[in-house]
Amino acid sequence: MDISTKFDGLKLENPLMPAAGPLVGDAEKMLWLEQVAGLGAIVSKTISTKDAHIPHPCIYGDRDYIMNCELWTEYTKEKWINEFLPYYKKKSVGKPLIISVGYTKEDMEILIPLLDKFADAFEVSTHYVGNDLNALGETVATIRKHTKKPFYMKISAHMPDPEGFAHTIKANGANGVVAVNSLGPSMKIDIASRSIIYGNAKGFAWTSGPYIKNIALATVYTIKQAEPSLTVIGVGGIASASDVIEFLLAGASGVQMLSAAMLRGKELYAKILADLPATLEKYGFKSVQEVIDTQLENHAMFGMGETPKLDASKCTGCGTCSRVCPYFAIEMDGKPKFNSEKCFRCGLCVSKCPVKALTYTKVEE
Repeated sequence: MDISTKFDGLKLENPLMPAAGPLVGDAEKMLWLEQVAGLGAIVSKTISTKDAHIPHPCIYGDRDYIMNCELWTEYTKEKWINEFLPYYKKKSVGKPLIISVGYTKEDMEILIPLLDKFADAFEVSTHYVGNDLNALGETVATIRKHTKKPFYMKISAHMPDPEGFAHTIKANGANGVVAVNSLGPSMKIDIASRSIIYGNAKGFAWTSGPYIKNIALATVYTIKQAEPSLTVIGVGGIASASDVIEFLLAGASGVQMLSAAMLRGKELYAKILADLPATLEKYGFKSVQEVIDTQLENHAMFGMGETPKLDASKCTGCGTCSRVCPYFAIEMDGKPKFNSEKCFRCGLCVSKCPVKALTYTKVEE
């Protein structure tokens, strides 16, 4: 099974990368992810012109999300240029290195020339820049002036116009988009102490992890539809081999993961790569490239159709469908019985059935 991918002159043994954050905060961590975890490419923690002053504690983990106020790298650009990056390049087995940088046009004037000799590509965070597309275009043009390497603008989930974002960066010379950055601001309150226990000076943090997957998928798809020639790297909620495939179907050429590895353990990277060939085969794919080349179809049903169909041999009579039905259309008599006049065909019961005993009835056009 061929799980390699390639884009913009970069060749990856597999489509999985880390996302910029604490797991890629120095050369030692990056080398572990390259050589032990076996990732297809490495992304550095975001480097800026000034080192970050990070509050502590700064990372909160729940079942399906991370809340983080860690900011960019706590090390100076000089430490990266003189220590981390030379050591990494010396010990690396040669997988592509994408250096993450931030944030403003003025920062790019300084950082890109200093880091260009180390980078195979750049990722550029726009997290603190705002929503001004004119300023974005100027930043992209400045980066292109200072490098011939591929670079990818990372879109924040709060960007209200992802299509405009895509058009702007394409027009000014970027190769693609990393979608998406974490959601925020968000807040964690501790009831017992009546206090905010994770956050910046304003009490805010940013949310990432499986919790934001569906938002990230929609953004990847929107950008790829708006500018098909742009490379899209998907990030936000990946936690399994199936998630990787979903992002590739949505329009990504590669993916990044960070939060799920922080929630479930760093060994998750290797597990996903081990699971990927069998998962591709399960869904009838012969390679990662075949997934990327597949045109995603829209099978949403817009007619009312009939009430969901029950497979009585699968149904355990648990009553989940009846309890969650917002239209009071399901009664339990050992098995669910549908009131066709009350049923709105909303589909919630189908998605919530733990044994997949309910299916939609196809609407004939």
